[in-house]
Amino acid sequence: MTNPNQNERSRLFHDIGVIDFVIVEMNEYLDTHPTDKEAMEYLGHYVRMKNQAMREYAMKYGPLRISDADGCNQNEWKWATQPWPWEGGC
Repeated sequence: MTNPNQNERSRLFHDIGVIDFVIVEMNEYLDTHPTDKEAMEYLGHYVRMKNQAMREYAMKYGPLRISDADGCNQNEWKWATQPWPWEGGC
């Protein structure tokens, strides 16, 4: 039987990856089109989405990056005890 909590964790981790892909692509586009205001707004929107998703992930499952560790309301240092994504953590 599938754990619904693990499904949510996997979905959120996947969403972070998709959003990050958009950010990288927009960053590359803006390298060659630095005055495209619409693209800058689009990038800003996705950066905010990623930050929100990273905070949500950190609150629920532990931080993926050390800069999100302060948002965790856990009684243990999840950074050291959670499985890493490449260890099957997601």
